[in-house]
Amino acid sequence: MDDELQRIAALPQKDKSQAYLALLKQTLVSSSDLPRDLARWLSVVVGADFPQIVARQVLEGYVSKLPSIEDREARKAVLKRSIELLQPRVTSFEEEICTLRERYADLLEADEEFPEAARVLIGIPLESGSRHVRLGPARCTPTDRGPDEYKLRVYVRIIRLFLEEEDSTSADTYFNRASLIAHVATDLETKISFKLCQARMFDYSRRFAEAGSKYHELSYVTDLAEEERMHALGAAIVCAVLAPAGPVRSRLLASLFRDERSVQSEHYSILSKMFLDQMIRPAEVSAFASKLATHQLAQLPPTQAIVIADDAEAEVGKKGPETVLDRAMMEHNVLAASRVYNNIAFKGLGLLLGLKPSAAEAMARTMIQQKRLKATIDQIDGLIIFDVDTREGGDAAVSNVAAQAAAREDDGADAGDDGGAAPATKRWDLQIRQTLQLAEQIAARCEVLLAEGQSAPTSAAVAVSTSA
Repeated sequence: MDDELQRIAALPQKDKSQAYLALLKQTLVSSSDLPRDLARWLSVVVGADFPQIVARQVLEGYVSKLPSIEDREARKAVLKRSIELLQPRVTSFEEEICTLRERYADLLEADEEFPEAARVLIGIPLESGSRHVRLGPARCTPTDRGPDEYKLRVYVRIIRLFLEEEDSTSADTYFNRASLIAHVATDLETKISFKLCQARMFDYSRRFAEAGSKYHELSYVTDLAEEERMHALGAAIVCAVLAPAGPVRSRLLASLFRDERSVQSEHYSILSKMFLDQMIRPAEVSAFASKLATHQLAQLPPTQAIVIADDAEAEVGKKGPETVLDRAMMEHNVLAASRVYNNIAFKGLGLLLGLKPSAAEAMARTMIQQKRLKATIDQIDGLIIFDVDTREGGDAAVSNVAAQAAAREDDGADAGDDGGAAPATKRWDLQIRQTLQLAEQIAARCEVLLAEGQSAPTSAAVAVSTSA
């Protein structure tokens, strides 16, 4: 190898390009230590005293021939060493080093070395603004893509690689950069990839309401496979369940419940109970928790958990929700209790939630302060008194179904629909909504009884035999 390199160096400049490429081709075929020989060949080509015009022509051929190396480990070693040799002259050979980094990242990603692949892509000089072309699949073409879109593609890929290892902290920096140029995306693949990264970032950041909305939006993209769309729908349901109780989550639950595909999801049971404001039992919570990702079961930090001092030995139960799922389920059950009771004692709410009475009071107080629960607290009598929704004019709060109907009625009134403003019509609509709520509760109870094997005919038969 050294003798050949010295011989070629003595040739006229016009003959050097072909000579170096011929030596490269011979080395790829006959070398016994390919990474070492190619490193020696490349170190001469990228030397400071080597003519840059010749070097650029030779490197283009070098980059195009590397995929022909059949030994995967040898190809990885050659790519890694090539990047190290070219990096000091990145300004002179920017296109070549970018292509090498992308191909090396492809191999690392295929081997599930996601953080290392992300760090390789981070080394691409994206701020020069001079590139319009990338090689390989899903790369930019020289005619219809600009440097901003290529930059967005690289950022999205870095985000995805970090999220594969659930490293949302490292991904956040590049997500913020990608958000600034997301508007330049022109092809559907880039747009979908960014939206998916956005949903996953919201998910990892525990902004579950926003994540659920993005996942649900992705589930309607017809260009995705049916399996991927159903997976996005399932992720949207999970995020909606984990979102903090309140109007935002109620709208998201209503949208998901009306989606006819939700029935096919494994999470439909808990979605329906959430939407219908029904109590969720501990066994159902445990079954749902077994299907969650690690970050969705993260422990709450002390600043977010409701921690109550042990001032009364008689109090039993936990001091507050310990995980994100605990908090979501407990807050939902507080809202469900407000649909059933006019008021409830601290002790009764604590038994319902599995919390100390003082912790249950603290949770209700927090929800009231955040305007996610309409109630007042009577600390003298130890009661939480749930407020009646005055807009409905009834004697009890109504379900999400009724709330959605009321919202549509309000929208019609705001638009100038005078017919909806008649008092008699409002009272009639209220009766219909309350009847609908009762029908929903009866149907849900029947489903529970059928599942437990406690059918009505069996009960009737027992009653007849007893009377006889």
